[in-house]
Amino acid sequence: MSTMTATPFTEPEERVALREAVARLAGKYGHEYIARQAASGGKTTDLWMEMGRNGFLGVNIAEEYGGGGGGMADLAAVLEEAAAQGAPLLMMVVSPAICGSIISRCGTDEQKHRWLPSIADGSLLMAFGITEADAGSNSHQISTTATRDGDEWVLNGQKTFISGVDEAKAVLIVSRTEDARTGKLKPALFVVPTDATGFTRQVIPMAWQAPEKQFTLFLDDVRVPADALVGDPDSADGGLWQLFAGLNPERIMGGALTCGMARYALGRAVDYAKTRTVWKEPIGTHQAIAHPLAKVKIELEQARLLWQKAAALYDAGDDFAAGEYANMAKYAGGEVACNATDAAVQTHGGNGLTVEYGLANQLVAARLGRIAPVSREMILNFVAMHSLGLPKSY
Repeated sequence: MSTMTATPFTEPEERVALREAVARLAGKYGHEYIARQAASGGKTTDLWMEMGRNGFLGVNIAEEYGGGGGGMADLAAVLEEAAAQGAPLLMMVVSPAICGSIISRCGTDEQKHRWLPSIADGSLLMAFGITEADAGSNSHQISTTATRDGDEWVLNGQKTFISGVDEAKAVLIVSRTEDARTGKLKPALFVVPTDATGFTRQVIPMAWQAPEKQFTLFLDDVRVPADALVGDPDSADGGLWQLFAGLNPERIMGGALTCGMARYALGRAVDYAKTRTVWKEPIGTHQAIAHPLAKVKIELEQARLLWQKAAALYDAGDDFAAGEYANMAKYAGGEVACNATDAAVQTHGGNGLTVEYGLANQLVAARLGRIAPVSREMILNFVAMHSLGLPKSY
């Protein structure tokens, strides 16, 4: 009879300790800090910089570039814990996860030394510009172009729903440039300083309050040096590798963020259900209150397992399998964030819609998890085609 080695299905001790440290730090700020900054038009700079000083923002970046030398699973755990304390940091999805991953995997040595240390310590925030009004996230329909002019590139186009540009010193812009061999357009990514001539932005008013704002970007003959191009312009994949190097981290982090939001909402609901008494017993004794919260707990643990598996696959270098589970994780996280917040509001009754209890704004914010960075419908298309082998529907 063969002997099987038992493998505990738990996170490493180091990551558990990382979670505890992040929870303590983020807990000092909490929902009240985020709500106050959002209402006043302020930013989360104090929290962001303290996270950076403690090494939490760059935990996924190599040690030689000032990071912690960990993986995407570590960074996602950091984000989940911050969000669970009521202090979600949306720009962690963008700066260290998307941009940090793309530059780490595709950038030149000079680009890595130039950008990664300041991304890791939080002193530089880099936004990511892919979405366009007429293309969404379909890279094949992107109309922003980059044209070579001597030792410079000239960028023209527009982007929309780009997060945190007013806080960023640079934006990693996804454009298209002509393949010298085929004449066809291919994706190309450029680091564009936000103070570049011809680069302007316009804020998009949103229906929920958050410190991170959304923007439409205008690039009118924006000139950047040749070394602003990230990756090999002559690679056989036509630049898609550089683009997709950041999309798996985006979805993994999206899953972790929404799981953290769900944990926050569920925690508030459970605390209220334990202490709120209308008749003789706390309302949590009633199955009409308890069962929806129990259902959310089950959905939450399922979603957490998905992003953890996706991150493990990504950190192991299995990009295709990571893509499958990252999409599933993003879907599951978006669903449970909405379900948890709705159940929490219902548990609170009328109090759930007041500013004081800190849940009403999250009703709208959680809904974003079903839409961005990729809609749940497109995720279902992906799973149907790649996981189930069904014909492509679009």
